Amino acid sequence: MHDDFTWGVATSAYQIEGGRFEDGKAPSIWDTFSDIGDLPESGDVACDHYHRYLDDIALMADLGIDAYRMSIAWTRVVDAAGNPNLAGLAFYDRIIDALLAAGIVPWVTLYHWDLPQSIEDEGGWPNRSVVEAFDVYAAIASKHFGARVKNWITINEPWVVSMLGYKDGVFAPGRTSFADALAAAHHQLLAHGRAVGTIRANVPDARVGIALDCRPCRPATPNPDDEAASRYFDGYRNRWFFDPVAGLGYPADMLSAFEARGHLTSTTPEWLKSGDLETISARLDFLGVNYYTSVAVRHGHDEDEATDVPSGPYPPSGYTEMGWQITPDALHEYLVHLHKVYQPNSIVITENGASFGDGPDLTGRVADIRRQDYLEQHTGAVRRAIADGVPVDGYFLWSFMDNLEWTSGYAQRFGVVHVDHDTLVRTPKDSFYWYQEAIGRARTS
Repeated sequence: MHDDFTWGVATSAYQIEGGRFEDGKAPSIWDTFSDIGDLPESGDVACDHYHRYLDDIALMADLGIDAYRMSIAWTRVVDAAGNPNLAGLAFYDRIIDALLAAGIVPWVTLYHWDLPQSIEDEGGWPNRSVVEAFDVYAAIASKHFGARVKNWITINEPWVVSMLGYKDGVFAPGRTSFADALAAAHHQLLAHGRAVGTIRANVPDARVGIALDCRPCRPATPNPDDEAASRYFDGYRNRWFFDPVAGLGYPADMLSAFEARGHLTSTTPEWLKSGDLETISARLDFLGVNYYTSVAVRHGHDEDEATDVPSGPYPPSGYTEMGWQITPDALHEYLVHLHKVYQPNSIVITENGASFGDGPDLTGRVADIRRQDYLEQHTGAVRRAIADGVPVDGYFLWSFMDNLEWTSGYAQRFGVVHVDHDTLVRTPKDSFYWYQEAIGRARTS
């Protein structure tokens, strides 16, 4: 890695903060999802980062990271009327000040899935009015924090928000309309583009990006039907988001496919207005990429991520406890692909990590060798991509600590810090020390 490469860790507000009823925080769609019983466990307390952030930042400083990717809870800093909540802003002031005092650069994500319930009640992401509401929020946050925060991520993983939240109904808000999901996807990208300009207006020296998750895919067999299914999956899962952000518009083959399947009424959707694509393709300072796994796609399962087969160009070296195959070669190849097709000025790995459930032994040690292997393989893939000329400028490990893994509750553990969810005691895992040493080696190599 080059001298100014950024090494970091990442979390999100709902997954770690808790403090649901503190200082005027309003309900989010995930609070509601929990209240109605669609989450196995709630984020009301989570990891109690709301009260333990100083201890957590001290651990980050010990880890030796350059930067911490955090998210701001929209519901904590903006009230239902769209006005600043000063107590919520003050909470993030304290975190940002503590990070800077520890020599850690804050990278702020504005939206990591916790939409205000009041906005969902008005139609949520499928309703175009959300774009203006998000811009108001982006303006409040960037004006307030901009003197200290220079690195901004607008939206995290719009595919998850739209398809799992509005199409499949398995994530908040639990709706099940493909048409609504496509509108939600568009309005997230449009909100992103609007916010890029708003942030830059308030923070002229800001660096702004978006975090898109990807699933590199391959056909399960050389059969033409599987190849066609894989092409569709790539459009549905990857190109539908990467293409418009890069200025290529929505993929024509996917507009036709969505119309043919009845998900759109025409190839010129009613939610696509004049000027939208120009706004969505606002210049980025970096493209954030979240990578966990790759998939193989079979005919008849072209919207199904559970079609992995251990064959083809990316034979897995194992599986995580999420059931995801471990394919670092796919990360390397996809980074090369992104560079070739989209030519971003900079790519940052905004999330990468694995769930393994290792806990403390009788001595208190957490010997999570599988996570160390995963991280070594994937940071190695990043190194190979850089050697191939891909402008990768940062790597954020997911996650700093075990947290509420959405609908998986607290059972899935992605952290390099173990959290006892009964006592909330933090214990650095062996992977913590592996990452600490890897960062040190990178800085001296």
